[in-house]
Amino acid sequence: MPVSLVILILYIAALFGISWYAKKRSEGNNENYALAGRKLSAPLICVTIIGLAVGGASTIGVSEHAFRVGLSAGWYTIAWALGAIAMGLFMAKKYREQNITTITELIERHHGTGAVILGVLCQIVIQLVIISLQYIAGGSILHAILPDIFDFQSGMIVSAITFIGITFIGGMWSASLSNVLNIVLIYVGILIATVIQFNKIGSMDKLAAALPANVPWFSFIDGVGPVTIASWCLTLITVNLSLQSILQISLGAKDAETAKKGFVWGGIIMLPVGVLAAFLGIVAKAMFPEVKAALALPQVIVGLQPLVAGITLAALWAADVSTA
Repeated sequence: MPVSLVILILYIAALFGISWYAKKRSEGNNENYALAGRKLSAPLICVTIIGLAVGGASTIGVSEHAFRVGLSAGWYTIAWALGAIAMGLFMAKKYREQNITTITELIERHHGTGAVILGVLCQIVIQLVIISLQYIAGGSILHAILPDIFDFQSGMIVSAITFIGITFIGGMWSASLSNVLNIVLIYVGILIATVIQFNKIGSMDKLAAALPANVPWFSFIDGVGPVTIASWCLTLITVNLSLQSILQISLGAKDAETAKKGFVWGGIIMLPVGVLAAFLGIVAKAMFPEVKAALALPQVIVGLQPLVAGITLAALWAADVSTA
């Protein structure tokens, strides 16, 4: 059995183990299940917002974009981080003080039934799109890294069973506690892959020499451009202030100050991962210049030592699991 598959199986087993442990905490009233009994600590708030933000788009998507435009692709994740920090500084505390359960409950207090219905429909559409993309990304990751074991459809099915199962079993407690494992895997896996592959190239000078000359690879602005960066920041800051899946994290905090601290620290810790993912995309371009952007990162991972490749695979899939 391939080492990567063994690590993936162990990771899935660990997720379900955490979920069954969380099940005891989630039993009782609805708040225990949906909001972790409003007992989440600042570290759990922190890892949960990081887990939500650092998904496939913030890792694989950023690397793929950086393969074409350079380091500035990392601004996508930086924009997410700025949104989390804005939520922490300006709104997380206020939302928690309202003692509500959903964003539509808040709308109901200030507007009519029509606004509530519209709000619910909008949230359903948004969440359907988001979760569908996570299933697709999960299937793509498993198929790209373990093509002899998973085709795209079976990868999606395994992803869906895992995503739904761990949340169904333990509710918000499960989502929060499992993100401790997810975040460790994501950061360790991406960091190891980046360091190992950069060491193969040898130095920044050799990396620059191996890249096409017509792209601003190491500029933080020029690749995607200031307009795109501004649109990412505007979109993700406003999303952080209004989306139910983000609001629900702050509502699960044990008090208002905890919600504020958790989001601010989550945003700060989130900042480096986008830059790392973008740098890994640049390294992939230097190593596999003729490969399609979507296949570059899997090529980089497959080239790692089997144990490291397995950890990195689990890290990329963990990014998808955490968001879902």
